[in-house]
Amino acid sequence: MKTYHGSCHCKSVQFEADIDLGRGTIKCNCTICTKMRFWAVQVPSSTFRLVRGADALREYRYATRRDAHYFCGRCGINTFSTGESPALGPFHAVVLACLDDATPEELAAAPVRYLDGRNDNWVTPPAEVHHL
Repeated sequence: MKTYHGSCHCKSVQFEADIDLGRGTIKCNCTICTKMRFWAVQVPSSTFRLVRGADALREYRYATRRDAHYFCGRCGINTFSTGESPALGPFHAVVLACLDDATPEELAAAPVRYLDGRNDNWVTPPAEVHHL
């Protein structure tokens, strides 16, 4: 477990989260995740802390309106999402590209779990994942 610090591009939104990258990351094939090139790590919400920028955050929800995707209203960068799952309860999905102090080596070593959100199948990965 390591505390990582993250931000949007313009640094208006800043956060920190306690993350174990060795436990794995996620990539999803649903329409919004595909368009955002979403690569994230899910952590219990209790381990995520918004340090700065609540006033700059904008929220987007689509279709089921179940999960919330947050982005900076100034630079447009998606920084994290929130939701609830049976395994984690309330969670934050931290966008790995926003982690300011994660090394390329740490990111390359992090396992990836693929989600078939396009078919609302959260158990079985999609057949094709190379484009994610």
